[in-house]
Amino acid sequence: MPSISELVARRNAAVAKGVSTRQIYIARAENAEIWDVEGKRYIDFAAGIAVLNTGHRHPKVMAAVAAQAQDFTHSCFHVSPYESYLALAERLNALTPGDFAKKTMLATTGVEAVENAIKMARAYTGRSGVIAFSGAFHGRTLLGMALTGKVSYKKGFGAMPAEIFHAPFPNPLHGVSEAQARAALDTLLVSDLDPERVAAIIIEPVQGEGGFNIAPPSFLAHLRALCDRFGIVLIADEVQAGLGRTGRMFGFDHAGVVPDLVTMAKGLAGGFPLSAVTGRTEIVDAAPVGGLGGTYAGHPLAVAAAGAVLDVLEDEDLLARATRLGARIRSRLEGFAQDCDAILEVRGLGLMNAVEFGRVGSEGAEDPALVAAIIAEAERRGLILLACGTRNTVIRLLPPLTIPEDLLEEGLALFEESIIAALAAKAAA
Repeated sequence: MPSISELVARRNAAVAKGVSTRQIYIARAENAEIWDVEGKRYIDFAAGIAVLNTGHRHPKVMAAVAAQAQDFTHSCFHVSPYESYLALAERLNALTPGDFAKKTMLATTGVEAVENAIKMARAYTGRSGVIAFSGAFHGRTLLGMALTGKVSYKKGFGAMPAEIFHAPFPNPLHGVSEAQARAALDTLLVSDLDPERVAAIIIEPVQGEGGFNIAPPSFLAHLRALCDRFGIVLIADEVQAGLGRTGRMFGFDHAGVVPDLVTMAKGLAGGFPLSAVTGRTEIVDAAPVGGLGGTYAGHPLAVAAAGAVLDVLEDEDLLARATRLGARIRSRLEGFAQDCDAILEVRGLGLMNAVEFGRVGSEGAEDPALVAAIIAEAERRGLILLACGTRNTVIRLLPPLTIPEDLLEEGLALFEESIIAALAAKAAA
């Protein structure tokens, strides 16, 4: 097997520079552990960026995919449809919030789900304006970038599509109260954008790339009332927060607020590429025949995996497990933070948790270099972590919902050791 240094050289010679990578070249994985090509073992607190809610290679997911592969691997749903797509759509219609008639379309990636939701909203309302929020992440396509509220994903790509507007996301830690966020949204709808030109408002119940900022339930309720008042479609982007990650099936469930459309991907199919838009029948059906879909949309192997994932979430009571283990993580890290001035806040829902680093009101409070150093220290110790936040000052913890408890504790100990080591190195520099 080639060494990591050899693979890095080949990657630099053959792969686009704009494709960001780490130097953990995976050889095999099991549940919450990864082994690289040189045999080094890692605890995985990234889960493929919140994809592997049921862990690497869950036996039921692998069995479902293997069984489907014996029948057929592709036909294109537009050409020769298959029953498993229908069954998954029926399950998602039942699982998503709202006691009304629903329909589903399947796609491949999260941003495809987002773009198709926008298309549905525009077709249904006959309007073109869309409101997203600061700190949002909705994907890397042109429309996805336009909706995203983080500049680093837009840099160098020129003008963004028109009719996309951003309002502040409530973030009291960084000086934006919920009242201020509401007022700014009201100002937008008075000064820049006629509400009767708005097709949709799209929001993550817990921001992903933006820093795991949790939308206050009262703010989501305010958006619901605003959408009802002006005939606007409310879209819940559940790509990262959905499918049990927060301890509920969907992040919006914590607020008791019902969106019109739900986009999902990541945790839906246990590592196989699949996304979905589920929502009110009249909105989903507004697009003309042929206006939705894709060659690989609702791929049979991914659909089989998704059915198994939904079974595992229920059979292993993973939502309750996410709630319990998430509370343990926050309790431990909040205790650690009492003796660590560099930690600004510990926050999260279920197994979607984050630690933000910095000091409120102090000069040089933002320290993305410290976050990068902690992640590097963790990697050396055998723990995979990810940064997030609009200024990359947040570390997110995304272990599989199936992670063994002793492995979780080992990973948290490595995280704490990495913080201590990075801070010591910074002090000595």
